[in-house]
Amino acid sequence: MQKLTIATRVSDLALWQAYHVKARIEASFPDIEVKLNKIVSNGDKILDKPLALIGGKGHFTKELEDEMLAGNADIAVHSLKDVPTYIPDGLELISVTKRQDQSDVFLSHKYKSIDELPQGGVVGTTSLRRRMQLLQKRPDLKVKDLRGNVNTRLRKLEEGQYDAIILAWIGLNRLDLLKDIPFTQKLSLDMMIPPMGQAALGIEIVQGNEKVLEIARSLNDENTYICTKIERDFISKIGAGCSAPVACNAVIDGDKVIFRVMLGYPDGTNIMQEKITTSLDKSKNLGLDLARKMIDNGALKLLKNAEKIAFKDEMPQRL
Repeated sequence: MQKLTIATRVSDLALWQAYHVKARIEASFPDIEVKLNKIVSNGDKILDKPLALIGGKGHFTKELEDEMLAGNADIAVHSLKDVPTYIPDGLELISVTKRQDQSDVFLSHKYKSIDELPQGGVVGTTSLRRRMQLLQKRPDLKVKDLRGNVNTRLRKLEEGQYDAIILAWIGLNRLDLLKDIPFTQKLSLDMMIPPMGQAALGIEIVQGNEKVLEIARSLNDENTYICTKIERDFISKIGAGCSAPVACNAVIDGDKVIFRVMLGYPDGTNIMQEKITTSLDKSKNLGLDLARKMIDNGALKLLKNAEKIAFKDEMPQRL
């Protein structure tokens, strides 16, 4: 094998991620020529509706997967948080890169922190997960949808369309965009639990090529793989879609695993929340076990009701 083709989205952050993986592969396999197949995903085209109304996060991955299945790419580099728990036949999510800082970050041109926002302050996010957690803490705030690429979102903030917005810290840091924002507050994992897979890259491959498998496995970080598998197991078992407010995050601390989970209504009410610490050697089924426990306590009914009220004003226009 002399050439390897990486399928990637064309957003600035996606390209940063793809070039990062390209550089790692070329350093480890100098005889392999790596090129990018740049694809505009459906999720990048439709910027005026929440993801839940255009089919969810799979709209960031489907076109890349189609290119691989058509033989036009060997691997795809995804933000793992965008990868559904279902992987199409013929493909495999084989590796997860080392996770960086998973925090969300509060950004504002007017206010130093969430606590300093005035009554009725306007905060931008299209994430139901963030909306739920923000309104649980500050039910007085007004949360407005925020779509577009990172630069578009930051421009809307600067123009004063929002008093503050909340984004993932890692993307802003990778693109060196934090320096231009007057006030930033990195939110602790207890204050704002991230989504499944945040701050890690998922490496998806076409099955059946041993060299591609070897290359993909060289990118894997074992601890991150363990943590993100716990998260993906939980989401898969509980059946949480993009229109359900669910947060889940696992971290390894020494020989322990800390797993935080929250789900509820988008308005910050009817919250179910768990924080479990267990030994690393007993964590294999942690995501599945906690999902079963929450299902026994009524999580499925809660999520069904949450999905009914999520984006209720937009549902007649659902695509």
